[in-house]
Amino acid sequence: MKLKLFAAALVLAASAAAVAQAPRNPPKLIVAISVDQFSGDLFAEYRQYFTGGLRRLSEGAVFPAGFQSHAATETCPGHSTILTGARPARTGIIANNWFDLGTERPDKLIYCAEDERVPGSNSEDYTPSGVHLRVPTLGDLMRRRDPRSRVVAVAGKDRAAIMMSGHNPTQRWFRSGTRFVSDRETPAPAAVASANQDIARRLAETAPPMALPAPCQPRSRAVPVGPAGRTVGDGRFGHAAGDGEALLDSPEYDEIVLGLAEGISGEMRLGQGAGTDLLIVGLSATDYVGHRFGTQGSEMCIQLLALDRMLGGFFDRLDTQGIDYAVVLTADHGGHDLPERVREQAGGQAERADADLRARVMGPAIGQRLGLPGQLIYGDSVFGDFYVDRALAEADRRRVLDEAVQAYRAHPHVAAVFTRVEIEAAPAPAGPPDTWSVLQRIRASFDAERSGDFYVVLKPRVTPIPTVGATGSIATHGSVWDYDRRVPILFWRRGMTAFEQPLSVETVDIMPTLAGLIGLPLAPGSVDGRCLDLDPGPATTCPR
Repeated sequence: MKLKLFAAALVLAASAAAVAQAPRNPPKLIVAISVDQFSGDLFAEYRQYFTGGLRRLSEGAVFPAGFQSHAATETCPGHSTILTGARPARTGIIANNWFDLGTERPDKLIYCAEDERVPGSNSEDYTPSGVHLRVPTLGDLMRRRDPRSRVVAVAGKDRAAIMMSGHNPTQRWFRSGTRFVSDRETPAPAAVASANQDIARRLAETAPPMALPAPCQPRSRAVPVGPAGRTVGDGRFGHAAGDGEALLDSPEYDEIVLGLAEGISGEMRLGQGAGTDLLIVGLSATDYVGHRFGTQGSEMCIQLLALDRMLGGFFDRLDTQGIDYAVVLTADHGGHDLPERVREQAGGQAERADADLRARVMGPAIGQRLGLPGQLIYGDSVFGDFYVDRALAEADRRRVLDEAVQAYRAHPHVAAVFTRVEIEAAPAPAGPPDTWSVLQRIRASFDAERSGDFYVVLKPRVTPIPTVGATGSIATHGSVWDYDRRVPILFWRRGMTAFEQPLSVETVDIMPTLAGLIGLPLAPGSVDGRCLDLDPGPATTCPR
């Protein structure tokens, strides 16, 4: 009995010591990582296998039910929420692309991270810019408070780097073609040239297939998809010399981005200056793998275990510098597997959306019924925002809107259609994000200047890729459903007391949480999120 009491006392003493050692001063470096398409489902499925960086983060403050709470679960709006504390209705980033029917551009399609004021710009050939982001980021506010703070962003996609770093980063680098480039007029660190040389070297060589780890073996099974002969699910990456697409769609891509982030951080001695620094890392390979191969085959398994290993090495090397750093890792959105495999794995009535839901098909069909020529409606996909041609007379615009809403509502693949009037009338969402109605989710993405005249919601498990070619995307995201909204949110700092909170939170809570950690005041009402207290005891990391 005495031995048991003594052992219990030792446990209590150790627990008390751990709490007492919890860091109280602001960290010298914040590392903010977004893993594109790293859904809450993937985190739950693979968590048991993590032994590296993702294992380390799983031993911090874990919020497995984080939500990109808005409807438009795409890369640009998702990244815009992470370090602004604001939903897309406030950031203005309602989607990856939206239509501006007032522009003279023939396609009228605006890319979220372009500066369309540049002559000749279009959504495919553009000057990268954060001009569309309506709010400041954490990095913007840090630099306003203390110009000694450095903000560095490195990402696989321009929209990830731009939306997370905001309007005034110290350095910002992202891939364009087969090189890393910047939209900032700042001297390039030597690490950028090294990363570009690394890409060139990898492209010049043939990469053999990667090893198949034991957890991936039962997931390795070929699934036919699209044209005869195309299968996915049993791949192991590898690529021929010169195959840039295969390089991007593999764990190698994240390795390159992490290497560049580590190199720039070391050159600039981030976390070792007078102020708190911010290192932003956008990892895109998980998204590319998810699109090209789906989420449930050997490809995603190899990708996530490699990511875990690479993050482990990244943190280990950061440890050797003796820097007091805090990490947050999350995702811009979730993702859904290809319907062909979903059906085989007890997933019910998963299917591909009808190609006739595209605006360029639906618009002329509506026009034929109403006796009106032209495109009539514009849309970037088979779901989401749709726009009625402004060149029409007002009475004809109303006729087209009514006819379009009825036509989409009648389609068997459509769950709901909401008009602009209905969306604007809905109150801003509040409360736990997993309880929001579909209309509230859409309201969180609504911007009066950029959103469409009506919004189309596909039914759950309907993949908005109508047809599959010999190459390219076979699975995607973007819906209002929780498999696309739910993402993990993980915080870690050496010495912190670990805990897990299974209740739902939002990605907009990340920015005020980090602001609380470094004592950065936020103007009342300036963000949509709330500070998450990372101290599970009576103390708090949030403003009192």
